[in-house]
Amino acid sequence: MAFRAAVITFPGSNCDRDMAVALEAVSGKSALRAWHGDADLPDNLDFIALPGGFSYGDYLRSGAMAAKSPILRAVVAAAERGVPVLGVCNGFQVLTESGLLPGALMRNAGQTFVCRTVDLAAVNSQSLFTSGFEPGEHLRVPVAHHDGNYFADEATLDALEGDGRIAFRYVDNPNGSQRDIAGVLSENGRVLGMMPHPERAIEPAAHASLGGSDGRRLFENVIAGLVAA
Repeated sequence: MAFRAAVITFPGSNCDRDMAVALEAVSGKSALRAWHGDADLPDNLDFIALPGGFSYGDYLRSGAMAAKSPILRAVVAAAERGVPVLGVCNGFQVLTESGLLPGALMRNAGQTFVCRTVDLAAVNSQSLFTSGFEPGEHLRVPVAHHDGNYFADEATLDALEGDGRIAFRYVDNPNGSQRDIAGVLSENGRVLGMMPHPERAIEPAAHASLGGSDGRRLFENVIAGLVAA
């Protein structure tokens, strides 16, 4: 399979290169790049990534302006066709602001920027992103965010629980997210938003202090699932 992935870059993105490097390290194929002002995505994509950073300076709300950018119309259309989309940190914020995922990311409960490695527990093991994890399995992945406090109304939270759409929970909640949610899936399981940065935990030697290579497995799951399909 000729894996074709694209990384979307907005003004203020600062993890787009990290994401592209991670995708190439796992797939062996260079990631394509798309700019916020582009009207169209590259053709025949297998995977789209929205990276972390501070798109448009986090004006209005984190991710709100990026969600209205020309490229997001193409991303939403691709997601609706079933193209897998991963949004990390600011990318998660963009996904909620665009309506591809429910809920919102609010200011951290402690009102401070959180930057450290955290323990996550895998909750869902049935999606394209999580199929290689055992339910309850722990992994260590870095976080770096100020607005990572996941919020949704009780009915939405109950629906996420009941439908198995919570992908990861924090073992020791760093930001006040409701029900310790660190990542959620779309109804079809093809869109994942998460605050922790799997792309920063790819190579054991380079990231030993950040959790080793636990993040690599998420990308391996995606590629393996697409090849199997």
